[in-house]
Formats: sequence, C-alpha cells, structure tokens
Amino acid sequence: MNETAGQRPTKKEQRRAMRFSVVVPVKAKWQESSGKSITESAHAREVNAHGGLLDMKAYPPMGRQLEITNLISGEATQARVVAIRGSKDASTRGVAIEFLVPSDGFWGVNFQLRKTTAELVKVEQTIKSGGIEPRILSEFRDAVDYVRKTAWAVQEWQERQLREHDPQTVLPLLTAERIRRGTELSKAITADLAAYQVTRETIGIDEFFRAVESLHHRVADLFRDSSAPLEKTKA
Repeated sequence: MNETAGQRPTKKEQRRAMRFSVVVPVKAKWQESSGKSITESAHAREVNAHGGLLDMKAYPPMGRQLEITNLISGEATQARVVAIRGSKDASTRGVAIEFLVPSDGFWGVNFQLRKTTAELVKVEQTIKSGGIEPRILSEFRDAVDYVRKTAWAVQEWQERQLREHDPQTVLPLLTAERIRRGTELSKAITADLAAYQVTRETIGIDEFFRAVESLHHRVADLFRDSSAPLEKTKA
C-alpha cells in the first residue's frame, strides 16, 4: 500500500506538465544506505519543469534523494527517484526523477525552445479560429516553423558534441534553411510588389534595395566562373 501511495504523486506530475524530448548530459550523485557516496553519469531525454527521465547504468532505489548537475550549464538541483523503467538498451534503465523544487530553466535553452514552440502552436490554433487575415496567419506559421527548426539545430549540436561528432556540421544545414527562407521571402515581396502593396514610400524600402543589390552581386559572383549556367526561376 505504501508503494502505491508513493507513486500517486508521480502520475499526477505527468498529467500536469507535458514532457519534451531533449538530450542533456547530467551527473547524478546520491548516498547509499551504508553512507557511501555514488556518482554516475547519465543523459536526460524526456524533461519538463518538474523533472525528467534519465538513462543510467547505475541508479539509486525508488524514493532516494539525489543531486542532479546539468553538465552543460553546471547548475545543480535536488531531486528524488519516482520510477524505474525498462530500456531498449539492456545496459541502462530509464530513471524518472522529480525535482524537489520545480525549475523552468534547469534543462537549458533546448527545453525552453521546445516548450516555447509548443506554446506557439497552441496560439496558432487560437488564431485560426479568430478570423485573422490569412497573410498574418501565414507569417505567424513561418515564425513558429523557424523557432522549431532552431530548436532542432540546438539539439543536434548538443547531441553531436555528446557523441564526439563534429557539431560544426550543423551549420551548413542552418545556412541551407536561411537560403530557403530568403527565397520564400523574396517570392512573397515580389507578389507584394505586383499587388502594389510595396511602393517607393514603403518604410525601409531604400535599405532593402541596397541589401538586395549587394546580395545580387555576391551571389552572381558564385556563378560568374561556373560552367553551369544559373537556371532561370520559373514564373
């Protein structure tokens, strides 16, 4: 009966806060019943402001209090073990922990970005039902999509560092995404020009013209000495 009663708060925690998938390296430290201090490396992979799920090879028993240190930020906090789950990897276990004091910032920027993205998606659903101008909704969707992809890049960077892979390989993916967004923005502004929604009096048009002109010269240089001609954009 005591074990069941002890597990009820854990189920309640899971209902009140959705977890987000991240990869955060942590250090767990606790004391055995004998008084011996144990330190174990682990990875957090599903987290929220109330705790998370850690992949660990060695772990404390249910109910044991432990200190968790985020190895990226160096921040430490107190938690307790509330569940121990099976794992695909037989050498590790999923250890669910609950913070003694909830923290929205302990898991770092990746968690914050994912949480913010989820909240923005909810806002988008509200906007949809509010009869908002489609162009405004489209702009909002693009902004949310950009935040989502930035959050993905943060996680990829951290994961590649953990696996001792070169994290710099993430940067070309971000550059490609920036070019894609630039292309979409250019098409949208072209449509605005055709609809006379952009004029000589539009605020910022002079600076925009200079930026486009400079960009055109630099991009043209990429193809000037190339044997492959630049394909014409289809109308």
